[in-house]
Amino acid sequence: MKVKALLYLGLLATTAVWGGAFLVMKDSLERQDVYSFLASRFMLAALFMFLYKPRCMQGLSRVFIQRAALAGILLGSGFIFQTFGLTQTTVSNTGFITGLYLVFTPLISWILLKRKIFKMQWSAVFVATIGLYLISFNGISIGIGEVLVLISAILFAGQIVALGEWSDGKNTYALTLIQILVCAVIFLALSFKDGYQLPPDGGVWSSVLFTAFFATFIGVLIQTKAQSVMSATAAGVLLAMEVPFALFFGLYFDNDPLTFRIITGGSLVMVAMALVIWSDSKHTKSEEKKSV
Repeated sequence: MKVKALLYLGLLATTAVWGGAFLVMKDSLERQDVYSFLASRFMLAALFMFLYKPRCMQGLSRVFIQRAALAGILLGSGFIFQTFGLTQTTVSNTGFITGLYLVFTPLISWILLKRKIFKMQWSAVFVATIGLYLISFNGISIGIGEVLVLISAILFAGQIVALGEWSDGKNTYALTLIQILVCAVIFLALSFKDGYQLPPDGGVWSSVLFTAFFATFIGVLIQTKAQSVMSATAAGVLLAMEVPFALFFGLYFDNDPLTFRIITGGSLVMVAMALVIWSDSKHTKSEEKKSV
């Protein structure tokens, strides 16, 4: 139970890093194109991982590599559709629609994999979705941008479900590395369209290094490990904390406006997080009693 609690905290800390990464990346993406930045970020993350454990890829089965590559394709494709969608819709629409992976995660688990979703988990998904609505929804019209971001939400949900199924806690490092390598290849290939650009100055290099090490290497590693001990639905709700953290950092460092609606929305997402943790704990205890 201590390990599981630490992984819950680790995943929560990861969402804080991801939320802060928006602020770190904001200025850098004005000086370097998106795909060059992402390619640099994921290539460096893969390099860090290789340097730390150069033999982690030895002895892997073909099935394992295929599954890890598929998870990486889902993750990388999610970034692509989200980025293209963002260029044709608003930031608030992108934030809200991307957050709908909260809904798609249990739906994919239930429809495709026949996984049982408990009532408390559905309740947590509903509460978190309302919270995201209050935080970022400012009215929406359905256009190509919204459709592309919606596809990205489905892809992100697919990656969360895939990790929930395939992350067993044994080959977490290799599973993470393959996902990051696949993303790096995808982004590097896309950057060639307009020509790959190295980070142009020290500020951009700092952003790349921060996101590569903390948000990608450490962050994806923790997510992959955490999903070996929790349901995909629980992970989806916890990962939604990225939005309130992004808002908090924006309020603190960027002087973004604080409204009652944002406070309410952030509180609801935190309530949903508590509900899903309580539900997971409750059902884990009942399963342990049954096994005894």
